[in-house]
Amino acid sequence: MSGELIHQSRYLDGGDHKLHIRHIQHSDHPQGPAVLMVHGSIENGRIFYNDKGRGLGSYLARQGFNVYVLDLRGRGQSSPAIGRGDEHTQWHYLNEDLPHAMQWVGKQHQGKFSTVAHSWGGVLMMACLLRHPHLINQVERQVFFGSKRSIRVHNPERWFKVDLVWGLVSPLVAGFHGYLPAKKLGLGADNETFANWRDVTKWVRQRRWIDATDGFDYQAAAKTLRLPATWFITGQKDYSLGHVRDMRRFMAELGMADAPQALLGKQNGNLHDYDHINILTHAACQDDHFPKVSHWLKTGSDRLDSD
Repeated sequence: MSGELIHQSRYLDGGDHKLHIRHIQHSDHPQGPAVLMVHGSIENGRIFYNDKGRGLGSYLARQGFNVYVLDLRGRGQSSPAIGRGDEHTQWHYLNEDLPHAMQWVGKQHQGKFSTVAHSWGGVLMMACLLRHPHLINQVERQVFFGSKRSIRVHNPERWFKVDLVWGLVSPLVAGFHGYLPAKKLGLGADNETFANWRDVTKWVRQRRWIDATDGFDYQAAAKTLRLPATWFITGQKDYSLGHVRDMRRFMAELGMADAPQALLGKQNGNLHDYDHINILTHAACQDDHFPKVSHWLKTGSDRLDSD
């Protein structure tokens, strides 16, 4: 491949804020199909790319896709950055940010696009589609990495990361600072508003998937809608934030228990036993599962030997 990756930053005006979208394409494939990528909690879009051409976003661009990586409100290069007193919640992501980004990507390509999400980004994507079903027809297919809505598994990693750090330490720190400075504390790649922490925590603990703002019943909505074809993937060593049992529980809530799924680990023929983060960042990814992700987005099949 003789050309090069081209990175451009686009900014969507949200009134009192701007959403950053990193557009990545390869100079040899300017007209390729579109993919919108959505990060999870205490993250930003950098989970999908870096300036050295690594990551799934960069890989997909080299495979011919037009890649659009969203930084949710206050994250990454979206502005203003999250700080003391900011109170935007999941409601803003579901009803403003994600619809805005999806409509914008759709206009750029005058047709359908696919989505890729990591962790809580997959929950946000599905919740957005359930609340705004007119957007479903815009989405060709989806791939979710380590996405779960609730956490029911119990093990030492869950007790430490979810119960202690997220459930007990984080609200104390957020209450003191007026937001969760996750990046400074080494808890994640980006910060979180205290209000959004409360929303995420409610969903993680709830048996029934109900919106904290207006009582919208996502499980009931899922029973009435046909959601886009989605491939659910998690790692063998993802013990708490995207455990395979919690991922499957999320699939069942969506009425997608029979959707394609993969557990990436050596016992299933992979090059590495992946965890919640290195499932997207490990050096082996581009020779291991990234080719299958690209093939799925192009064809709807997770088998490279399919016609």
